[in-house]
Amino acid sequence: MSKLYRNKHRQAACIETWRLFPFSQPGNAIAVFLLAQITMPLAHTAQAEPAARIVENPPLLGQRKDAKLLALPQTGPKLGVEKYLDLNIIYTEGKLYNPATQGEDKVRLRSYVGTDVDPNRPYVAPTIEVSPGDTVHISLNNKLPTDPSCTNSTGDVNTPHCFNGTNLHAHGLWVSPAGNSDNVLLSINPGVSFQYEYNIPADHPAGTFWYHPHRHGSTALQVASGMVGALIVRGDRLPSDKANGDIDTLLKRPDGTPLTERVLVLQQIQYYCPKSANLWVCDPSDTGVIESYQNFGPGTWPQSGRYSSINGQILPTFAAKAGEIERWRMIHAGVRDTISLEFRKLKTGAPSINALKAADADRYISDNCVGDAIPHHVIADDGLTRATAWQTSLTTLQPGYRSDALMVFPSAGGYCVIDASAPASGSVSQKAESRQLLGIVVAEPGTTVPDIHNYLTEQLVANAGRTMPVPVRDQVVADLKDGLKLTHFTPHPDILDNEVTGTQQLAFFIDTSTSNAKFEVSNGIGAQFNPQPYESTRIDRNLTLGGVDEWTLQSQFASHPFHIHVNPFQIVKILDPNGNDVSAPGAVDNQNGTVDPQYPGLKGVWKDTLWVKSLIPPSTVTNGLYTLFVRTRYQRYIGEYVLHCHILDHEDQGMMQNVNISIPNGEGGTTTGHH
Repeated sequence: MSKLYRNKHRQAACIETWRLFPFSQPGNAIAVFLLAQITMPLAHTAQAEPAARIVENPPLLGQRKDAKLLALPQTGPKLGVEKYLDLNIIYTEGKLYNPATQGEDKVRLRSYVGTDVDPNRPYVAPTIEVSPGDTVHISLNNKLPTDPSCTNSTGDVNTPHCFNGTNLHAHGLWVSPAGNSDNVLLSINPGVSFQYEYNIPADHPAGTFWYHPHRHGSTALQVASGMVGALIVRGDRLPSDKANGDIDTLLKRPDGTPLTERVLVLQQIQYYCPKSANLWVCDPSDTGVIESYQNFGPGTWPQSGRYSSINGQILPTFAAKAGEIERWRMIHAGVRDTISLEFRKLKTGAPSINALKAADADRYISDNCVGDAIPHHVIADDGLTRATAWQTSLTTLQPGYRSDALMVFPSAGGYCVIDASAPASGSVSQKAESRQLLGIVVAEPGTTVPDIHNYLTEQLVANAGRTMPVPVRDQVVADLKDGLKLTHFTPHPDILDNEVTGTQQLAFFIDTSTSNAKFEVSNGIGAQFNPQPYESTRIDRNLTLGGVDEWTLQSQFASHPFHIHVNPFQIVKILDPNGNDVSAPGAVDNQNGTVDPQYPGLKGVWKDTLWVKSLIPPSTVTNGLYTLFVRTRYQRYIGEYVLHCHILDHEDQGMMQNVNISIPNGEGGTTTGHH
């Protein structure tokens, strides 16, 4: 490659970067130069324009052109509105960057199409933004080809089928599961349009949620194609002496504007090329697809050589500023493999990442991502604000998890965004995972921060002094000074012992005694262990509106993320096989000499998805199992919904149950009507 050719492309990258990030301070020219240096290949032909992989937040899903914005009655500080949105589901021809070839693979995948979707990154859906009190109408238009298995299927319901049938699930949203609300028991078949209506209560927590298909038999295949999007609930309720407020009101700059936000939709788009001898290597004449469940399963993701994408981009670059506090909304929207995020300084003069093969990522990280991991502060899990910000150097995201973190890059320069190694018992693959590089952050010169925790505390305390109401201001400030407590912003009160009215037990199990494994859920543990695969006509759990249950969770074979719809739960304790509570702050989860960091600090945290760990391999279980205790209130909503493993191919093959909440009948039972 000629020097002139390289310079032209470097100049183009700088110009395009300047367009995307029009900084006004003098130091930003340095950041733009650094950005171009890091993203350009060092001695290779530039087959993918670097600026095309500058990561941006997904576009917002806008109103239908014929929709009228209608104000609803006053429900609090903010007027609720009616929103009318459209989502089309189509096959989309596109390209995905492949670092192994430094080129782009042609792909044909199912996707959501709404307003303002970027044609260069069509495999991440637009973000839906709502506020408490809103009524949101979403017209889901299935424009995929006809699929006879959606209407004429006579086989096992737990055999993947109806790949072109779909529906819509608002994961974590606290709304009704019935009718045309968050009803995942519907099938929206090809050629059908259906309007969902989410009535978001005025007291709904502000936070990070997401949406995706949930049609039993095709969920994993469609999510793996990129049919996922962020769903952000924004709140402006200030805390008072009578009610807690939204964390959004605290996260402001000195001028009162919101902090810079990153919405990170982390995906695992596992396309394969059916015409190739090696399914994972696509030649120019081939087109990548996802049309089979044969390529899901333990070990297939690392075998594929694919990279987890961020907002539809492979190995993207972020532009940041040293010392600026940012809110990172991280969503694991993949099908199965664990993501463990950490951030390390990138060595000056490090080679380009553009040609980095997945198999070489661990060596690259060892050689170029240096020093200790940068600490960050988790302020919310699964969209629900924590009582205390959790300082950590590693955030484990299992499928379905969300994590809101306050990020500060302490000095100018490059940083590696790393999917760190995970122990076998802490990962979906059931094997110890090697590290992968997910992207690069380039921080322009700004404020140098020697101690991130103290700096963050000072900034939030100052902001609380400016923005919090007088009756609670001193207490909010005192809480922040006392270890970054956020007790005036938590959405749910703790569930106390004397509230509990009943118990539930659940265990996940994979029956491998036959040639075709069965994915099952049990209503009991220990002597009551009775696993069964999903049955669409069976109600597995009948629960009572207004009740409060303590659930005991186990995984009898392999580990699985537990997810239940509608009502979130609070973690009471997590006992390891020796009976130690590893959810407490400062606890060490150490089994067989391997430390797993994902449970410590979860005690008292509210979530809707939780990893239920089994010892690996199962034959080593001699002192019992991990046993998790969580509590949940059945509030406001009645109707039928599901719980399941959020390894989505497990769900599609039977690791799911139907749950029904009914009205009390006044005599200790429930009623569904008066006939």
